[in-house]
Amino acid sequence: MAVSVEGLASVVKGRVVEAGAPDYDESRALFNAMIDKRPAAIAYCMDEADVVAALRYGVEHGLRIAVRGGGHNGGGLGSVDDGLVIDLSQMNRIEVEPAAKVARVQGGVLLKDLLEASHQHGLTVPVGIIGTTGVGGLTLGGGVGHFSRGMGLTIDNLLAATVVLADGSVVQTDSEREPDLFWALRGGGGNFGIVTQFTFRCHPASTVLAGPVLHDIEDAADVLRWYRDFVPQQPDELGIWYGLVTVPPGPPFPEELHLRKTAAILLTQAGEEESEALREARSYGAPLMDGIAPMPVPVWSTAFDPVYSPGDQWYWRGDFVEELSDDAIDVHVRFHESVPTWKSTMHLYSIDGAASRVGNDETAWGYRHAKWAQVVAGVDPDPANAAAITEWCKAYSDALKPYVLAGGYSNFAMDEPDRVRGMYGANYDRLARTKAQYDPDNVFRVNQNIAPAA
Repeated sequence: MAVSVEGLASVVKGRVVEAGAPDYDESRALFNAMIDKRPAAIAYCMDEADVVAALRYGVEHGLRIAVRGGGHNGGGLGSVDDGLVIDLSQMNRIEVEPAAKVARVQGGVLLKDLLEASHQHGLTVPVGIIGTTGVGGLTLGGGVGHFSRGMGLTIDNLLAATVVLADGSVVQTDSEREPDLFWALRGGGGNFGIVTQFTFRCHPASTVLAGPVLHDIEDAADVLRWYRDFVPQQPDELGIWYGLVTVPPGPPFPEELHLRKTAAILLTQAGEEESEALREARSYGAPLMDGIAPMPVPVWSTAFDPVYSPGDQWYWRGDFVEELSDDAIDVHVRFHESVPTWKSTMHLYSIDGAASRVGNDETAWGYRHAKWAQVVAGVDPDPANAAAITEWCKAYSDALKPYVLAGGYSNFAMDEPDRVRGMYGANYDRLARTKAQYDPDNVFRVNQNIAPAA
């Protein structure tokens, strides 16, 4: 029986798309096409008042509520069957104050738009590596990317937030106002409210020397051992991560490398003058291709967008790694060999440096002792390959369990409620108490859910 949302359209200024509408299938589509949720309605909120109205309507009518920014959540937690999706995509205003090095960003902004707006002033905010990702979801989970070593996680650059709470009230939070809420927002996910505005610290960075250095997949074990030993000795300014990368079949890659599996090192350094660390990283081994070039920050930070456009099938899992042992490297090499599709991948993001100099209890993101954030992702456009990419991802991540920290990264997780306590580690109990204070009825439960403390 269809869930009634009668009257919703009259309380929200923005467009409301109900089940059965001509644009319903387009409106409910998520980045991960493996997720096929059918909400009762999607409310495209135009402003904060719309968010409040939609939320109050949903609560009063007993609807499960999901909040959608960019719709990139792997487990589809930006949508909900038979419930209400509060979509923030129309709330996309960005204000940059170059003198103060601050950006104020509404909750529906995408990374590519924040990167472009800040770039106009020679500034940037450290975010992720896919431009169509929503700022909100990325930030609330943590935020790992090219600049994590030098500038910290995205949450380490969050200065303030405006939040619509479960009861429909609106609060401003920062280190002095509602400090428990501000602490929880930095890594605790969408458990505490709907963030309608983020205020970020910006960093001077306009051009980077960046790109992939591709090595033969037969050299993967040696590349991983070199990477493990090399990274901790390097200055924070060198962004570096490792990837199992199949060369995309198009420019700028030479045709002879198309669809060739590689052990890739992805390098990022602000400025155009090559540092000694970057030079040393490029000189290791016998690369098949050195793609390092000067480019604007937004170009590099969205370089993967053409490969990973919305509508592919995805199954991913994320973990934190403190020590990359030879035994773990053997597992990686084994699963590199069996990668099922050319888009399927594994990344090891370096999160030492600036990201590691924040205490585990200073934000809700409690894995500052980790040196890497690991993601295994099975990806393919064809639904017929969904089982194959899922099985490979699960087998790969399961085989690595003895070598990773307990828990996992909420932004690199599917809908896995049994893993949630581990995602927040030693901070879980404090998060549960904060949840009880700000959302005692667990209105915001379509997420990596933290149950309110009793």
